[in-house]
Amino acid sequence: MNGVFICIEGLDGSGKSTQAKLLTKKLCKEGYDAFFTAEPSKGKIGCFIRKRLFDKERMSPSVEALLFAADRLEHVQRVIVPALQAGKIVISDRYVYSSLAYQGCAGLSLDWIDTINANAQKPDLSIFIDVAPEIVLKRLKRKKSVMENLQTQQRVQEIYQRYVEKGMLKRVDGSKGKNDVLEELYSTVICHLKLEKS
Repeated sequence: MNGVFICIEGLDGSGKSTQAKLLTKKLCKEGYDAFFTAEPSKGKIGCFIRKRLFDKERMSPSVEALLFAADRLEHVQRVIVPALQAGKIVISDRYVYSSLAYQGCAGLSLDWIDTINANAQKPDLSIFIDVAPEIVLKRLKRKKSVMENLQTQQRVQEIYQRYVEKGMLKRVDGSKGKNDVLEELYSTVICHLKLEKS
């Protein structure tokens, strides 16, 4: 494959979705063939997940993890791999680390979550936009999902931090202004693209 696969991770309200879209636009403006996508996907399983996220009660974490893994495989086959084969830089708003963080914080084995996602396309670069849980919850103006409470978000952040410490996720400070976050994000991606070429 000639393309590059980049996933953007973070808590809900971290600006992750906005930044992923802005990054895609900036890359396109600079002459790169960039493509934006997101999870849950727009496929049948993804639409079902989106609907259930706003139920009053959370699904069983293991069922959640399996649904996200199934949606991810469909997303990979239907959207991500064809875009990579066309040579695009694919920017995904959420990917496997979201499952590790959100279902992992509910007590599921991280190894098991890795196993059920073993056939998912491996990202070339994974970035975590880091914002304090207290701040992200204040930012959310819409109705909050069952996972968007302080205790859950604190545990989610802790798991993300573990992967940052292991060097599997690159941290970007999301507490700065929107343009500053974008510049740091863009710089991180460009550095990676230059390393790929060398």
